[in-house]
Amino acid sequence: MADKQKKARTFDFNEMFEKARKLAIERGASVLANRDDDVTSNKVPGEDSKDKELLKRNLDLPSSSKAYGDDDDEENSDDDDDVIGPMPPPKSQDKDLGDTSEEDDEEDEDENEDETFDNLDVNPLSRIPVDGDVILQHGSKTISAIGIDNNGARMASGSFDFDVKLWDFGGMDSTFQAFRSFRPCECHQIKSLQYNNTGDLLLCVSGSAQAKLLNRDGYTKMECVKGDQYIVDVANTKGHIAMLNGGDWHPYYQEEFMTFSNDGSIRLWDVGRYRKHRNIIKTKTKQGRKAIPTAATYNKDGKYIVAACNDGSIQVWPHKEYFVNPAFIIRDGHQNGSDTSCVSFAYNGNNFATRGGDDTVKLWDIRNTKKYIAEKSDLYNRFAMTDVIFSPDDRLVITGLSTKLNEKEGNVIFLDRDTLSPVADLTVSTSSVVRLAWHARLNQIFLGCGDGDIKILYDEKKSNKGVKLCLARKIKKKKQTNDNQINHIITPYALSLFKEKKYSSKKTLEEKQRKDPVKSHRPDLPVNGPGSGGRLATKGATLAQYVLQSIAVRTHDERDKDIKAAILRHAEEAEKNPFWVTPAYKKNQSAVSTSKESKEDDEQPPTKKQK
Repeated sequence: MADKQKKARTFDFNEMFEKARKLAIERGASVLANRDDDVTSNKVPGEDSKDKELLKRNLDLPSSSKAYGDDDDEENSDDDDDVIGPMPPPKSQDKDLGDTSEEDDEEDEDENEDETFDNLDVNPLSRIPVDGDVILQHGSKTISAIGIDNNGARMASGSFDFDVKLWDFGGMDSTFQAFRSFRPCECHQIKSLQYNNTGDLLLCVSGSAQAKLLNRDGYTKMECVKGDQYIVDVANTKGHIAMLNGGDWHPYYQEEFMTFSNDGSIRLWDVGRYRKHRNIIKTKTKQGRKAIPTAATYNKDGKYIVAACNDGSIQVWPHKEYFVNPAFIIRDGHQNGSDTSCVSFAYNGNNFATRGGDDTVKLWDIRNTKKYIAEKSDLYNRFAMTDVIFSPDDRLVITGLSTKLNEKEGNVIFLDRDTLSPVADLTVSTSSVVRLAWHARLNQIFLGCGDGDIKILYDEKKSNKGVKLCLARKIKKKKQTNDNQINHIITPYALSLFKEKKYSSKKTLEEKQRKDPVKSHRPDLPVNGPGSGGRLATKGATLAQYVLQSIAVRTHDERDKDIKAAILRHAEEAEKNPFWVTPAYKKNQSAVSTSKESKEDDEQPPTKKQK
């Protein structure tokens, strides 16, 4: 017999799916018919095992020859009871469907009521973490930048004092000290610090024209190139030619970030290309002149770039390969000539808020930009980087207030997202509140103040990790090191005569030193009496001390107090052996009268004196 050639089986998936759909419809109709029969006959549904099997088949796709089109296989045609997919829940298998339907419905209703109660929580203050606070001391000048990575493990802070400090919550103790402090841009103020999505790069924007990319330890990995200042068209330069105002990372493309500057341009960069920008956007006024972007950001999905300019306009561009014309422009977004300090998008991706230099906060909808949704005025702002942010649940808008003259209270105001009506006003500092960040994963609020402090608000129950890891850590004790310790020189190939012997334990070393007569010599006992052998008695350990003590205890001479007596004690010796004064007057002076004769002459009256 010739061997039969085996032929591969072919499947028509469209035909298989159509058969499965028709079979499901037929079985669903049969189940409904059986239910109607049970109701008319006062039969409890699910009492019969066939009803359970029909319900299982109605829930899951059947796995029989009819579902896959194998009509020739008799074995598969008999397996009508097999089903594809997961089995029904254990409750539906162990208990009758009729007995559990009412209980399951009641449990579902209770759960839905709890969820709706949580969603309709009238008191939004219960969601704000304000149970405790921690102060991190950065310096003495205004905090101008705060950046936190997505994991919440590290934070970077920048200030007007040109310093950048890195904080590690996992390795910091209760002293709250930064593990590194440095100046990345010399004498330029830090404007913005932003971590990328992975947290391995930190975008540092300062007052210079060149932005820098730092790694997690603060070392420079990339520096953007500076453009040519003598070229009129900024589109023909390779980089910025004026002071930067800020920067931001793309929410999805990890290699892309943008910077905006006083030269009237927004430039998009790639991490691997630092010699030239990838794209450029030129912001212009209504008259076609240069407009300076003071705040810019991406929306949540990265499809749009929104920038606020110093002429009060808000300009939006679609994120494409070429940026020619904006998608739309809001000309009167804020007051002309004021610096809009921040543009922030909500988590829903449609609404965004702007913090104007005209002391207002406005809420916008990117789908309809003809007019703002809500406005809140009388919010004093005197910093060009005051933030406005959304809460993680998108129900609150938070911004900081600057202190006026002779005021000593820095406040944070919480506004309702829909109407911008005040919900809460918290006093958190003695100076202005400039930078804000509400980390969704940590549920902690970070506030950068004008006095150089960073205040962190947290909740004991709702907040996790972050600064709470440092509260329970004890202060690390510094190990005392002996600076006079002798460094041993290791010579592995030295001769046996010069090799240092190594001992297995400290006890062996001490036993060896005890046998050495020099090292184990008993200390000298104290000397009594005048001393001997060059050793002195108890009057002094050294010769200098001995001499000083001997002079101090010398017998006192009373004549030292009477100067005349001290001089006349040498008179007898001077009269017997004249050496200095008497020989000098022998030739030119008569004999000196004695002291007795001079006294008698003094006693005689002047009339009786001899002429």
